[in-house]
Amino acid sequence: MKENLLKYRKNFSEKRFWLKLGKNARGIGIKIVYSALLLYYAFRRRETPIWARSIILGALGYLLTPIDLIPDLTPVFGYTDDMSILALGIAGIAAYINDTVRTQARTKLYMWFKPSEVEELQDPEEIRK
Repeated sequence: MKENLLKYRKNFSEKRFWLKLGKNARGIGIKIVYSALLLYYAFRRRETPIWARSIILGALGYLLTPIDLIPDLTPVFGYTDDMSILALGIAGIAAYINDTVRTQARTKLYMWFKPSEVEELQDPEEIRK
């Protein structure tokens, strides 16, 4: 998995990340945005090792890549591949997603989504159980 994601690292930049989320959050969907935010805030932690940061950059870089396996403009299925990649990234670095990261991600969600949507959202780790 790591090797496949590494080729997308070059597509990540914080500026592009925030622009894409800010402009498209509602269209992307709360689950994908939340997953991306979890990865982003885990990346920002000092305790996150280089190998985990590489996975995160690859997953977020894929989200920002203009050419996807399934184009993002495709209704309903457009972000399916992105969610799969983000889920793989989360699974790979789950040990570095702590309560602080979850709180930071959820706090940011309130900028783009209704409070009721944020409060109903389950963490990716809970969904897999």
